[in-house]
Amino acid sequence: MAREFSRHVGSDLIDGLKKEPLWAKLEPDCRSGDVFLAIREDYLSFYHKGGSLFTFDKNGFKTHVKYAAVADVKKDTYISEGQLEKIHLIKTFADGYGQIKNNCALYSDEEAEGVGNLLEKNSYLHDKNIFVLDLEVAFRKDDRKQDRIDILLYDNELRTLRFVEAKHFSNGDLRSKSTPKVVEQIGKYEEQLKLHEAELVAEYGKYIDGLNQIFGISLNTPKTLDMNISLLIFGFDGAQKDSDRFKNMEYGSIPVYRLGNSKDLSAETIWKMAR
Repeated sequence: MAREFSRHVGSDLIDGLKKEPLWAKLEPDCRSGDVFLAIREDYLSFYHKGGSLFTFDKNGFKTHVKYAAVADVKKDTYISEGQLEKIHLIKTFADGYGQIKNNCALYSDEEAEGVGNLLEKNSYLHDKNIFVLDLEVAFRKDDRKQDRIDILLYDNELRTLRFVEAKHFSNGDLRSKSTPKVVEQIGKYEEQLKLHEAELVAEYGKYIDGLNQIFGISLNTPKTLDMNISLLIFGFDGAQKDSDRFKNMEYGSIPVYRLGNSKDLSAETIWKMAR
């Protein structure tokens, strides 16, 4: 995993970020919970409502064209077809920041939206002992999105990392007549943890050093990694909870936490209540 997994950015990149006009809009949103900053290898990822809002590297900010196709007009402006030729796209991300965020949220699926709800009050900037430290964790650079663990929690007092796989109740990977796909998925992830425990702890030490520099905070660096990955299931109502479909969902020895409304999710509760 050396050179495959990294969570380090240099001081030059951090200094460059703080000089960007867009950072003046992103930073307060990070602190409020509306945007989540995650450190990668030599670049930063910014998430909104569980979706990838921006990335930032030595070449500046990038976003998907489907988010950035924003007209440079006043909000709620109505135009006729004949006026289309006079409409121009925004010149900077900072100018269209609000609409870019709205567009990003529109593309979030149910699971991404649920994770986004967790982030709003449970990031490393919310003065809590247990919080979300990272998202979409891939052990290799070429891992597909579906091969990434959804959430990394951190207990700042125990200095312990714990991974969580998040699934909406409608996800077919939760159910099977034999072994649910999610059980096999988590089993593969746990094999990776066994192989790379020391590297993960070391790289997340660099990750936290970076966050401390960016936001002027003082999080403790990790010492240990919980080798058991928890499963979070959300997005069900009372009737679904009482159904046989719900009661028959079994996942062996995997610690599981179930909560219907993702808006009520808490990092501390997931950590303590997964059984």
